[in-house]
Amino acid sequence: MNNMNTDIKSFIAISDIISLLNMSSGFLSIINSINHDFKLAAILMIIAIMFDSIDGWVARKTNRQDEFGFGKNIDSLSDIVSFGVAPAIFIYSCINTTPGIFQTIVILVSLFIVVCGVLRLTRYNVIADKLKTKDFIGFPIPGISFTISTFYLSGLFNPHIVLILSVIISLLMICNVKYKKFDNIPLITISGVLIILLIIPVNTTVFNINIPAVILLLFCLYYLIINLIKR
Repeated sequence: MNNMNTDIKSFIAISDIISLLNMSSGFLSIINSINHDFKLAAILMIIAIMFDSIDGWVARKTNRQDEFGFGKNIDSLSDIVSFGVAPAIFIYSCINTTPGIFQTIVILVSLFIVVCGVLRLTRYNVIADKLKTKDFIGFPIPGISFTISTFYLSGLFNPHIVLILSVIISLLMICNVKYKKFDNIPLITISGVLIILLIIPVNTTVFNINIPAVILLLFCLYYLIINLIKR
């Protein structure tokens, strides 16, 4: 053990760089939330999800050998920044209230997102190699960032509804409900096109409603609910 090579270059791989891009997007989202540029903050959370969705694929394609679990840990640590802290700071900054009971509720909900995110990811790391299932145990953590960001970008954002949704999703992240892996290729393709329409500067609004954002929000809520119904 004393002769173990601790040079960072002996641990890091291409897929880990993509995980760091996920984390970087989440960090930049936090900065923009603090600066009250909520549209860019929401878009950066979605970009973080895109990086998170391909790091595992890159690891498999490059035949990543992760003897010490470096990749799993860097992925989880990146996820807590992008899908735990980033949506929490987004909500706290976006729902700008005067000191009082409602502000306290906002702070507690934001903290609850982070706590449940840490619990969700820690449990995943503990059980990942021990359970023979391709399903997620609990709602996947990127889902909370996706729900909050598309809800905001849709033009339908409501502070009270987003707080309720955040609590529900946070509880579902740490519950024991199995969520099927999202592998519907046509739906993934459609979602990819809609995400591109959200990111690039194209006017896709009708009566101040962003159509791609609304559709993506409905996709996410459908995925959240349908797995509960099929238990």
